Amino acid sequence: MAAGPAAAGGPAPGDVLPLPLVLANAVVFQLAWFACVLGGAHGLPWLGPLAVAAMAAWHLGWVARPDPELRLVAAALALGLVFDALLLASGAIRFPSGHWLPGLSPYWMQALWVLFALTLNVSLRWLKGRLLLAAALGAVSGPLSFWGGARLGAATLVDRPLALGLLAVGWGLAMPLLVGAATRWNGVAARRAAAAGAAR
Repeated sequence: MAAGPAAAGGPAPGDVLPLPLVLANAVVFQLAWFACVLGGAHGLPWLGPLAVAAMAAWHLGWVARPDPELRLVAAALALGLVFDALLLASGAIRFPSGHWLPGLSPYWMQALWVLFALTLNVSLRWLKGRLLLAAALGAVSGPLSFWGGARLGAATLVDRPLALGLLAVGWGLAMPLLVGAATRWNGVAARRAAAAGAAR
C-alpha cells in the first residue's frame, strides 16, 4: 500500500504553498487511503478508485499545468505495477478482492499509487532535495502502511518477515525515485510562478 499518511511538513527552500491547500491535500489523501483499504477489505474494491478519481479531478483542476502531474502519476503507476507484481510473485502477500489480471495487484492497490503521486508536489514537497531522508522515510512508512492495511483486512502477510523486508527495500528505493520524478514533473510550480509574476 502506498506509504501514508502524507505529511504536511515544512517546504523546501523557495517552495511555498498556502497552508490550507497543503493540509487539504494531506487530509483528502488520508480519506482516500482509507476508502481504498477498507473497500478492498470489505468487498467494495471500486470504492477506493472512485475516491482517488475525485481527488485527482480536484488536484488537476487547481494546478497550473496538469500535463506534468499526469506524467508523474503515470510514472508512479508504472513503478507500482512492477513493484506490486514482484510482491505477489514472492508469495509473501495476498489480497482479498479487486483482482483483474493474473499476476497484477488489485486495481484498488494501483489507485493507491496514483493517490500517492498526487501528494508529491504538495504535502510531500518538503522531501525534494532530501533523497536520503526520502529513502529512510519510505523504508519505514511503506511497511508500516502495509501493516496497517493488513490489520484492517485489506491484505494477508503470508510470510510476515519476508513481506515487511521486501516492502522496506522496495519503498526505500521507490520514495526517492518518485520524489526525484516530482522535481522534474511539477505542475504546481508553474502555478506558483504565475502567481508571483502577477504580484509584481
